[in-house]
Amino acid sequence: MRSRIISGSGLVLTGLVVTLAALVYPVWSYEDRSGTGLDALTSQTVSTDYGPLSALDRDFVTKVRLAGLWELPAGQQAGERGTTRAVHVAGKHLVEGHAFLDARVREVAAALRLELPSQPSAQQRRWLAELSAERGTAYDVKFANILRRAHGKVFSLVAEVRATTRNSQVRALADDANTTVLDHIKVLEGTGLVDFDGLARDAATATTPPPARSPAPPGPQDSPPPAAPAAPNPTYSLPPAVSRPAPGLRD
Repeated sequence: MRSRIISGSGLVLTGLVVTLAALVYPVWSYEDRSGTGLDALTSQTVSTDYGPLSALDRDFVTKVRLAGLWELPAGQQAGERGTTRAVHVAGKHLVEGHAFLDARVREVAAALRLELPSQPSAQQRRWLAELSAERGTAYDVKFANILRRAHGKVFSLVAEVRATTRNSQVRALADDANTTVLDHIKVLEGTGLVDFDGLARDAATATTPPPARSPAPPGPQDSPPPAAPAAPNPTYSLPPAVSRPAPGLRD
Protein backbone atom coordinates (compact mmCIF):
# COMPACT_ATOMS: atom_id res chain seq x y z
CA MET A 1 0.00 0.00 0.00
CA ARG A 2 2.77 2.41 1.02
CA SER A 3 4.63 1.78 -2.25
CA ARG A 4 1.46 2.47 -4.23
CA ILE A 5 0.99 5.79 -2.41
CA ILE A 6 4.60 6.79 -3.08
CA SER A 7 4.26 5.78 -6.72
CA GLY A 8 1.05 7.77 -7.07
CA SER A 9 2.64 10.82 -5.48
CA GLY A 10 5.54 10.52 -7.90
CA LEU A 11 3.18 10.51 -10.86
CA VAL A 12 1.37 13.59 -9.56
CA LEU A 13 4.66 15.42 -9.02
CA THR A 14 5.86 14.47 -12.49
CA GLY A 15 2.61 15.75 -13.96
CA LEU A 16 2.99 19.06 -12.19
CA VAL A 17 6.55 19.48 -13.45
CA VAL A 18 5.52 18.72 -17.03
CA THR A 19 2.62 21.18 -16.80
CA LEU A 20 4.85 23.93 -15.40
CA ALA A 21 7.42 23.33 -18.14
CA ALA A 22 4.71 23.56 -20.79
CA LEU A 23 3.61 26.91 -19.40
CA VAL A 24 7.11 28.37 -19.08
CA TYR A 25 8.63 27.12 -22.36
CA PRO A 26 6.63 29.36 -24.74
CA VAL A 27 7.52 32.43 -22.70
CA TRP A 28 11.21 31.53 -22.79
CA SER A 29 11.08 30.56 -26.44
CA TYR A 30 9.43 33.67 -27.83
CA GLU A 31 10.22 36.50 -25.46
CA ASP A 32 13.40 36.01 -23.49
CA ARG A 33 15.61 33.78 -25.63
CA SER A 34 18.71 35.49 -27.04
CA GLY A 35 18.45 36.13 -30.78
CA THR A 36 14.82 37.24 -30.99
CA GLY A 37 13.98 40.56 -32.60
CA LEU A 38 13.14 42.18 -29.26
CA ASP A 39 16.36 40.89 -27.71
CA ALA A 40 18.40 42.21 -30.65
CA LEU A 41 16.68 45.59 -30.46
CA THR A 42 17.47 45.88 -26.75
CA SER A 43 21.08 44.68 -26.97
CA GLN A 44 21.99 46.81 -30.00
CA THR A 45 20.34 50.05 -28.88
CA VAL A 46 22.23 52.80 -27.05
CA SER A 47 20.97 55.85 -25.18
CA THR A 48 21.47 59.38 -26.51
CA ASP A 49 20.18 62.85 -25.61
CA TYR A 50 17.74 62.54 -28.54
CA GLY A 51 16.25 59.16 -27.66
CA PRO A 52 17.30 55.51 -28.10
CA LEU A 53 19.55 54.86 -31.11
CA SER A 54 19.17 51.41 -32.67
CA ALA A 55 21.45 49.48 -35.00
CA LEU A 56 19.00 50.19 -37.83
CA ASP A 57 19.19 53.93 -37.05
CA ARG A 58 22.99 53.86 -37.23
CA ASP A 59 22.92 51.86 -40.44
CA PHE A 60 20.54 54.42 -41.95
CA VAL A 61 22.77 57.39 -41.05
CA THR A 62 25.74 55.60 -42.62
CA LYS A 63 23.80 54.82 -45.81
CA VAL A 64 22.63 58.41 -46.22
CA ARG A 65 26.27 59.48 -46.15
CA LEU A 66 27.29 56.71 -48.57
CA ALA A 67 24.53 57.67 -51.00
CA GLY A 68 25.89 61.22 -51.25
CA LEU A 69 29.46 60.03 -51.74
CA TRP A 70 28.63 58.48 -55.11
CA GLU A 71 25.28 59.92 -56.26
CA LEU A 72 26.43 63.53 -56.04
CA PRO A 73 29.39 63.00 -58.41
CA ALA A 74 27.16 60.85 -60.62
CA GLY A 75 24.79 63.80 -60.88
CA GLN A 76 27.63 66.14 -61.80
CA GLN A 77 28.79 63.71 -64.46
CA ALA A 78 25.25 63.46 -65.90
CA GLY A 79 25.23 67.22 -66.33
CA GLU A 80 28.32 66.91 -68.51
CA ARG A 81 27.67 63.67 -70.43
CA GLY A 82 23.89 63.45 -70.66
CA THR A 83 22.51 63.88 -74.16
CA THR A 84 18.99 65.03 -73.19
CA ARG A 85 17.60 67.86 -71.15
CA ALA A 86 15.78 65.37 -68.90
CA VAL A 87 19.07 63.68 -67.98
CA HIS A 88 20.64 67.08 -67.26
CA VAL A 89 17.69 67.97 -65.01
CA ALA A 90 17.99 64.65 -63.14
CA GLY A 91 21.71 65.26 -62.66
CA LYS A 92 21.04 68.75 -61.28
CA HIS A 93 18.51 67.40 -58.77
CA LEU A 94 20.99 64.75 -57.61
CA VAL A 95 23.68 67.38 -57.02
CA GLU A 96 21.40 69.78 -55.14
CA GLY A 97 19.63 67.07 -53.14
CA HIS A 98 22.76 65.28 -52.00
CA ALA A 99 24.62 68.50 -51.21
CA PHE A 100 21.77 69.25 -48.81
CA LEU A 101 21.54 65.71 -47.40
CA ASP A 102 25.30 65.47 -46.92
CA ALA A 103 25.26 68.64 -44.82
CA ARG A 104 22.31 67.28 -42.83
CA VAL A 105 23.81 63.85 -42.20
CA ARG A 106 27.04 65.44 -40.93
CA GLU A 107 25.00 67.56 -38.51
CA VAL A 108 23.14 64.48 -37.26
CA ALA A 109 26.32 62.41 -36.96
CA ALA A 110 27.98 65.15 -34.92
CA ALA A 111 24.97 65.39 -32.59
CA LEU A 112 24.88 61.60 -32.10
CA ARG A 113 28.69 61.21 -32.02
CA LEU A 114 28.69 58.79 -34.95
CA GLU A 115 31.63 58.23 -37.26
CA LEU A 116 30.83 58.47 -40.98
CA PRO A 117 32.51 56.84 -44.00
CA SER A 118 34.71 59.02 -46.20
CA GLN A 119 34.47 57.09 -49.48
CA PRO A 120 31.80 55.10 -51.36
CA SER A 121 31.42 51.36 -50.88
CA ALA A 122 33.03 48.91 -53.32
CA GLN A 123 29.67 48.41 -55.08
CA GLN A 124 29.13 52.14 -55.41
CA ARG A 125 32.62 52.61 -56.88
CA ARG A 126 31.80 49.90 -59.44
CA TRP A 127 28.63 51.79 -60.40
CA LEU A 128 30.62 54.98 -60.89
CA ALA A 129 33.12 53.07 -63.02
CA GLU A 130 30.29 51.65 -65.16
CA LEU A 131 28.92 55.13 -65.75
CA SER A 132 32.35 56.54 -66.54
CA ALA A 133 32.86 53.89 -69.23
CA GLU A 134 29.74 54.92 -71.20
CA ARG A 135 29.07 57.69 -73.72
CA GLY A 136 26.10 59.00 -75.66
CA THR A 137 22.66 57.46 -75.33
CA ALA A 138 24.13 54.36 -73.69
CA TYR A 139 25.28 56.63 -70.88
CA ASP A 140 21.80 58.12 -70.51
CA VAL A 141 20.18 54.68 -70.18
CA LYS A 142 22.74 53.36 -67.71
CA PHE A 143 22.60 56.52 -65.61
CA ALA A 144 18.79 56.46 -65.35
CA ASN A 145 18.59 52.77 -64.46
CA ILE A 146 21.52 52.43 -62.05
CA LEU A 147 20.45 55.50 -60.11
CA ARG A 148 16.75 54.60 -60.14
CA ARG A 149 17.47 51.11 -58.83
CA ALA A 150 19.68 52.47 -56.05
CA HIS A 151 17.11 55.09 -55.02
CA GLY A 152 14.36 52.48 -54.85
CA LYS A 153 16.34 50.46 -52.31
CA VAL A 154 17.13 53.53 -50.22
CA PHE A 155 13.48 54.61 -50.31
CA SER A 156 12.42 51.35 -48.64
CA LEU A 157 15.00 51.82 -45.89
CA VAL A 158 13.89 55.42 -45.29
CA ALA A 159 10.28 54.29 -44.84
CA GLU A 160 11.25 51.55 -42.36
CA VAL A 161 13.41 53.88 -40.29
CA ARG A 162 10.85 56.70 -40.29
CA ALA A 163 8.17 54.28 -39.08
CA THR A 164 10.20 52.73 -36.25
CA THR A 165 12.92 55.07 -34.98
CA ARG A 166 12.69 56.46 -31.45
CA ASN A 167 15.45 59.01 -32.03
CA SER A 168 14.40 62.58 -32.90
CA GLN A 169 17.59 63.33 -34.88
CA VAL A 170 17.17 60.21 -37.00
CA ARG A 171 13.47 60.96 -37.47
CA ALA A 172 14.22 64.45 -38.82
CA LEU A 173 16.92 63.07 -41.14
CA ALA A 174 14.48 60.45 -42.42
CA ASP A 175 11.99 63.21 -43.24
CA ASP A 176 14.64 65.08 -45.26
CA ALA A 177 15.79 61.89 -46.97
CA ASN A 178 12.23 60.89 -47.86
CA THR A 179 11.57 64.21 -49.61
CA THR A 180 14.91 64.17 -51.43
CA VAL A 181 14.87 60.53 -52.52
CA LEU A 182 11.28 60.75 -53.81
CA ASP A 183 12.22 63.84 -55.83
CA HIS A 184 15.17 61.97 -57.34
CA ILE A 185 13.02 58.95 -58.19
CA LYS A 186 10.58 61.20 -60.04
CA VAL A 187 13.20 63.06 -62.09
CA LEU A 188 14.98 59.80 -62.98
CA GLU A 189 11.68 58.32 -64.16
CA GLY A 190 11.06 61.58 -66.02
CA THR A 191 13.95 60.73 -68.36
CA GLY A 192 11.71 58.08 -69.98
CA LEU A 193 14.58 55.59 -69.82
CA VAL A 194 13.79 53.58 -66.68
CA ASP A 195 13.24 49.85 -67.20
CA PHE A 196 10.25 49.24 -64.91
CA ASP A 197 10.00 45.57 -65.90
CA GLY A 198 13.59 45.10 -64.80
CA LEU A 199 12.90 46.82 -61.48
CA ALA A 200 9.92 44.53 -60.87
CA ARG A 201 11.99 41.43 -61.66
CA ASP A 202 14.77 42.56 -59.34
CA ALA A 203 12.28 43.12 -56.52
CA ALA A 204 10.66 39.72 -57.08
CA THR A 205 13.96 37.83 -56.97
CA ALA A 206 15.68 39.81 -54.23
CA THR A 207 16.46 38.08 -50.97
CA THR A 208 16.33 39.86 -47.63
CA PRO A 209 19.83 40.19 -46.13
CA PRO A 210 20.35 39.75 -42.39
CA PRO A 211 20.10 42.98 -40.40
CA ALA A 212 23.34 44.91 -40.11
CA ARG A 213 24.98 44.90 -36.70
CA SER A 214 26.45 48.36 -36.44
CA PRO A 215 28.76 49.18 -33.53
CA ALA A 216 27.66 51.50 -30.77
CA PRO A 217 28.56 55.16 -31.31
CA PRO A 218 32.22 55.89 -30.49
CA GLY A 219 33.35 58.89 -28.48
CA PRO A 220 33.10 62.45 -29.80
CA GLN A 221 34.31 62.73 -33.37
CA ASP A 222 35.46 65.67 -35.42
CA SER A 223 32.91 66.72 -38.02
CA PRO A 224 33.59 64.64 -41.17
CA PRO A 225 34.59 66.44 -44.35
CA PRO A 226 32.04 67.00 -47.12
CA ALA A 227 31.38 64.16 -49.54
CA ALA A 228 33.89 63.84 -52.37
CA PRO A 229 34.25 61.44 -55.33
CA ALA A 230 36.47 58.43 -54.76
CA ALA A 231 39.59 57.80 -56.86
CA PRO A 232 40.32 56.48 -59.45
CA ASN A 233 37.06 57.75 -60.95
CA PRO A 234 37.02 61.23 -62.51
CA THR A 235 36.82 63.97 -59.91
CA TYR A 236 34.10 66.58 -59.72
CA SER A 237 34.18 69.57 -57.44
CA LEU A 238 31.43 69.75 -54.82
CA PRO A 239 29.09 72.70 -54.37
CA PRO A 240 29.21 74.47 -51.00
CA ALA A 241 27.51 72.55 -48.19
CA VAL A 242 24.19 73.96 -47.07
CA SER A 243 22.41 73.80 -43.75
CA ARG A 244 18.86 74.20 -45.01
CA PRO A 245 16.94 72.71 -47.96
CA ALA A 246 17.61 74.29 -51.33
CA PRO A 247 14.54 76.39 -52.26
CA GLY A 248 12.45 74.28 -54.57
CA LEU A 249 14.94 72.07 -56.44
CA ARG A 250 13.40 73.25 -59.69
CA ASP A 251 14.76 72.36 -63.13
